Amino acid sequence: MLQLCQVNEMGKTSKKTGGQAHALSKHRIVATAIEILDTRGEGALTFRVLSAQLSTGSGAIYWHVSNKQDLLSAATNHIVARTLAQIATNDAPEDVIRFICRKIFDMLDTHPWVGSQLSRNPGQHAVTLLLEQIGRQIEKLGVHDRDLFNASTAIVNFILGLAGQYAATMSPSHAGTARSASLERIAARWAALDQQLYPFVNSMAAYMSGHDDREQFLAGINLLLTGIKATHKT
Repeated sequence: MLQLCQVNEMGKTSKKTGGQAHALSKHRIVATAIEILDTRGEGALTFRVLSAQLSTGSGAIYWHVSNKQDLLSAATNHIVARTLAQIATNDAPEDVIRFICRKIFDMLDTHPWVGSQLSRNPGQHAVTLLLEQIGRQIEKLGVHDRDLFNASTAIVNFILGLAGQYAATMSPSHAGTARSASLERIAARWAALDQQLYPFVNSMAAYMSGHDDREQFLAGINLLLTGIKATHKT
């Protein structure tokens, strides 16, 4: 298994001890925050709501997390580290990358709020964890130096693009019917465009409606990997 599974998924814990703050662990706070985020969305996560859910005062929560963004970062780190800890590294590098990407896609589908956090701050620890694992596999393909940086960040940025899309379009109560209706509206607009001005987009209208997001995402990853392998043959 990845060494990443050894990281502290919750981030740094408070050094303060004693009383109610000690009994109320950061792990419990983050787990409860994730439950609220998954069921009600980021807007519903307030320290008042969290306090009520935990049957405690907000002061006990502040003992462990500084503010809402600190809490969101800890929750995101937990979800991403837990996802990456499922990955075995004894397969071919490109297969490991595909597996990572499938897991990340499914993670974003289950926890769409994570997409907002990843796209909002690409320099955060959760993105660093992802880049580390993608980069290790790209290096095994024989890519080095600046090309290694470019190839690894290209894949990570592709993933963050998906994360941003989820952040913009998905909600905790998103339904397949709502997605289908949205795609059909876009497809109808494309189909109505002037074929002389927009011949390509017009021709793609039939593919927009009802397409599979997961299949489309993984096809993009395969295209990136094909280009990387073709450019850097070992």
